[in-house]
Amino acid sequence: MKTLTVAAESRKYQIHIGAGAVSMLPEVLTVKHAVIVTDGNIAQMYAARVMELLNDAGIASTLCVIPAGEQNKTLATVERLYHEFAAAEMNRRGVVIALGGGITGDIAGFAAATFMRGVQVVQIPTTIVAQVDSSVGGKTGVNLGEGKNLVGAFHQPSAVIADTDFLHTLPEREWRAGLAEVVKCYALGETAIAPLLAPHPTEENLEQLVALCCRLKARYVAEDERDTGARAALNFGHTFAHAIEKYYDYARYNHGEAVAIGMRLALEAGEKLGVTPTSTVLDVRAAIEQAGLDTSLELSPRELVPLMLGDKKNTSANISLVLLQDLGKPIVYEISPRELEELL
Repeated sequence: MKTLTVAAESRKYQIHIGAGAVSMLPEVLTVKHAVIVTDGNIAQMYAARVMELLNDAGIASTLCVIPAGEQNKTLATVERLYHEFAAAEMNRRGVVIALGGGITGDIAGFAAATFMRGVQVVQIPTTIVAQVDSSVGGKTGVNLGEGKNLVGAFHQPSAVIADTDFLHTLPEREWRAGLAEVVKCYALGETAIAPLLAPHPTEENLEQLVALCCRLKARYVAEDERDTGARAALNFGHTFAHAIEKYYDYARYNHGEAVAIGMRLALEAGEKLGVTPTSTVLDVRAAIEQAGLDTSLELSPRELVPLMLGDKKNTSANISLVLLQDLGKPIVYEISPRELEELL
């Protein structure tokens, strides 16, 4: 078991990582009422276990099940949760437990951030993407038709419990795609990841991979909690990825698959612009291949440019791309849509 600390400006909290870590849930709670938010798939596998842990500790719990899928990451789903929180007599002395992948974590976190102007949330991520990235750092939100994560709030969790046992029930596609965020952390400087990468890491390596990624994320969050500077580096590959997801209406690629493709496109763009050395391109490509990730894309990348204009990271008429000057040396590069189209 590994424990890391996130020293965010608004709240300091711990991430507990390892097989069986969910058993620590009662220890991290200081309340007597919890509302568990999960989707229908995860509810069948893990909700009973979590409710049993809470019951044994004398903590009352209410289960709220939301529909699975990115298409349900909407304000309508959040409003539904508000009504269920009210019916459960949730108040500021309670806690929301987000049990699931990144979509559930984002939705439940945003509901917690805004219900009664803010209640506690504990993140229990059940996917690789969520354990190594989205459950840490306090970004919560939902999508609009105009783009991904355009409505949200920064709301740090009280704790994160990353039980690696949950990862063994992931479908092969989810397992492999989740490694894209791990490769991203390698590209951003956690080079100790490289010897641990494999389509199916050992249990010991898996715990270490999650810990290394969370360590990187914790550093960025401590430095730039509200994503106004250095933390933008964590979006390496994501500007392309969000456009890919939106192009296919979130139906063809999951987030990890889109990030893998997005990193490949960012590497190619950086190389053509003279920002990314060929040696760095080859290093990151090797890591992508080592993780068994597919980065092929049928459509022309030029078709993504109009969708990239709506990305929330843009601060002008230009598009903000995170490019690599080297491993661990990301920069935000402003480029006009026309220049990017010609580049691609």
